[in-house]
Amino acid sequence: MITIKPGEFFAKLKGRSRSPPSVGLDEIFWSWLGSFLGIAAVAYISYQYLETTDLTMIIGSFGASAVLIYAAITSPLAQPRNLVGGHVVSAMIGVAAYQHVSNLWLASALAVSLAIAFMHATRTLHPPGGATALIAVIGSDKIHALGYTYILVPVASGAVIMLVIALMVNNLAKRRSYPEYWL
Repeated sequence: MITIKPGEFFAKLKGRSRSPPSVGLDEIFWSWLGSFLGIAAVAYISYQYLETTDLTMIIGSFGASAVLIYAAITSPLAQPRNLVGGHVVSAMIGVAAYQHVSNLWLASALAVSLAIAFMHATRTLHPPGGATALIAVIGSDKIHALGYTYILVPVASGAVIMLVIALMVNNLAKRRSYPEYWL
């Protein structure tokens, strides 16, 4: 049952605060460097070593993870637990949805919504995890052929590679420190 009045609903749409201030060039540089190296690492492994196999190392949701772990490093959504755990939990849900629900629109919706619920329940909320779950359902034949291997390669291994680079790059800068917490 909806308990909010229409006037209150529209008042909420105005927002409660202002846009955050812009960041300096040093912050832009470190965010760029981290994202370049992180995506380059997983893409290089994928295209140089896995191209002739049934495996892959790069998925679209890693692009969104790069924004969080290299540019929004203090966000709770960017912390190692969330990065790795959110992707792994979501991959498990996505593969299960694809394998056990024959209707693709239903499998897609279940994969994303259940991934969100399980990430909440496990305190591993990482928005790109929703895409990781969805990719398991709508991905290519190559992704589907991986089955539950998708959880390990590309998801877990790719997230760990990006995490290692985030730990190095984000701690090279004088005014950056990553992570905020581990568990």
